[in-house]
Amino acid sequence: MQRHPGTDPPPFTTTIEEIIGDTLLFEETHCYPRGGGQPGDTGLITLEDGSSATLEEVLPGEMIIHPVDKIEMFRIGQKVSCQIDAIRRNGHTMMHTAQHIFSALAEDLWGCETVGNQIGADQSRVDLLFEDKNLFNPEELIDTVNSVLSTNTPVNIHEWDREKILGHEKMRHTKFMHRIPNSITHLRVVEVEGIDLCPCAGTHVSNTSQIPRVRYLGKKNKGKGRLRVSYDFE
Repeated sequence: MQRHPGTDPPPFTTTIEEIIGDTLLFEETHCYPRGGGQPGDTGLITLEDGSSATLEEVLPGEMIIHPVDKIEMFRIGQKVSCQIDAIRRNGHTMMHTAQHIFSALAEDLWGCETVGNQIGADQSRVDLLFEDKNLFNPEELIDTVNSVLSTNTPVNIHEWDREKILGHEKMRHTKFMHRIPNSITHLRVVEVEGIDLCPCAGTHVSNTSQIPRVRYLGKKNKGKGRLRVSYDFE
């Protein structure tokens, strides 16, 4: 499968390989399936005769699962065109890259660990685990994040093997890697140059200049040492 852009994805053409219930499995797909705190893509599936069905949230599986609202339209072997909802995808993409910066800078400022996140197109949240929650200063964090977003910093995508990932002195967020089957020898690594480096399968911008300034929405206490911090874009 070819690489697909994180933002403004163009339509792609593919073939239906299998139909299971109200879902389609494609020969190849550029849709992002729900996972890693990021919702799956939605959009429109169109047949060669021009008829179309709504693509509902794309889901993970052994093959990526594409739920549709008019399954009776489709047959195995048909050629289809898929248009991903670009506004929704772009929101998730910008938010996800902002979350990487948010989490990295929170760790740099206070040594806290990101232990959960939920990406949305309009607002997102990050769960931060502190030794001392009193260190948290939302104004300091947001100002620091926004200063990075204004720097035109490149965001690079790598395909690295496990040894390189686990041995890299600047790599973050590798505790989950023991849960990935050993048959997967290479993983996707996202690098915000000089700010963050970690394994991630989500969609991302190519430069921080594509991300609007973030705004602090609030926090919730979620247990000992844990804060759920919400933000959106100005």
